[in-house]
Parts: sequence; structure tokens; C-alpha cells
Amino acid sequence: MELEEIMKKYSQDTRIQTDEEEILNTIYKCKEIFYQKEQEKILSYWEFLYTQFKTTNKRWWLLQFFLLTATQIVFNISNEEYYIRRGLGITGVLFVVLVIPELWKNRTCGCMEIEASSFYFLKKIYAARILLFGIADIFLLTIFCYILHKNLYFTIMELMVQFLFPVTVTACICFGSLCSQRLISEIMSIILCLVWSIVWWLVTVNEEIYAVIVQPVWICLFIGCSLFLIIAIYKTIHNCNKCMEVDFSGIRSK
Repeated sequence: MELEEIMKKYSQDTRIQTDEEEILNTIYKCKEIFYQKEQEKILSYWEFLYTQFKTTNKRWWLLQFFLLTATQIVFNISNEEYYIRRGLGITGVLFVVLVIPELWKNRTCGCMEIEASSFYFLKKIYAARILLFGIADIFLLTIFCYILHKNLYFTIMELMVQFLFPVTVTACICFGSLCSQRLISEIMSIILCLVWSIVWWLVTVNEEIYAVIVQPVWICLFIGCSLFLIIAIYKTIHNCNKCMEVDFSGIRSK
């Protein structure tokens, strides 16, 4: 008898008895083992934050550092005190603009849906990214302001009005664009920031307008912008899913 006939006869004579309950039990046990092994691989939040730090492009921090260093050098060799103090606003705007490419990179790369499906989903990714940039930028700005205060005798009020206020407004524009339900590109956000820098320069070089605004008004404006910035960052973190091409239900976003 040939091998094919033997195999055919064997398949006809053999009847496999299946037990659905045992099959289900096997599936459940496999799931439990799989989940258990996956739980062992999940990063802690500090490990996740460190991973985000490693994936963050450090060149933007370096460019921010070089910008502040170059500004400090120019101020030290320049004798035009009027333009030094008014030019601080332009430096502040450019400092914040250098944050935009890194915050927009998941939109630009089209990976927001992938990030939203991970254990540390999109909100936590944005929160970690903003936290890392906040720590780095506060460190850089603190050193820069301290040097200006020590070497060029800037008062705290002058630093707030001429540097920190335009920085805060630029950050408001940046995060306001990022949390907007309309998909504003990073190029458009940069253009809006540069338009603001032009407006700020026109205000500060016009002594008649600049002198009219008294210190309490500047303080109120700074506090108002800071509150708006906090709200914009909150909305950026909590509404970031609305920027995706496809939402969690699988329906394409409008």
C-alpha cells in the first residue's frame, strides 16, 4: 500500500475529539501569562521620562544656549544701552521659537495615533516633553537673567518687562496654536511669533507708547499672560487627542 493511501486511510479512521472548555481554559491561561510578562516590561514613570529625555533632540537646547550666549556677548561689546534693553524682547521671542519644532514633531512625523495607543499615551508624552523643556529653559533663563542683572545692572522690573514678558507672550502664542482645534502648522506658529516680535519692537522703540504704561500695568499684563500660558499648556495636554487624524473611535476627525 502506498504512503498516500495509508495517510488517507489514517485521516478517515482518526477522529479528533475537541473539548471547547479545555480550549477556552488554555486561551485564558495564555492571556494571563502574556499579561504577566508584559507587566514586567512596563516602564516606571521615571524610566519613561528618561526615555523621553533620550529621544528629545538636544540640538534645540544647544541652539537656545548659543542664542543666549551670543546675546550676552553682543550686549557686553555694545555701547548702545537703549537698543540693548529693547533688543531683549527679540531674543526672548527667538528663544521660544526654538521650542516649536520639538513640540510639533509628532504631528510632523504623523505618529500621534501610534503614541496614543501606547501605555504612556499621548497626554503623558506631551506632559513629559513639556516638563523636560520647562526644566531646561528655566535653568537657562535663570542663568541668563542673573548675568544680565550682575554685569549689565538690569533691575528685576526691567528684566520682567523687556525680556520675560515677551517670552511669556510668545509661549502663549506657541501653546495656544498647539492646543487649537484647528491644525495650525509649526510654520504658521513661527510666523505668528515673529509677527509678535515685530509688534513688540515697534512698541518698545516708541518711547511715547512705552513710557505711558506704568509698572503696575506691566505687572498685571505679565500675570495675565502667565495665567493664560498655564491654561494653554493644560489644554495642550488634555486636548491633544483632537489633533489626531483618526480619533479613538476610529472615525476620522474633522
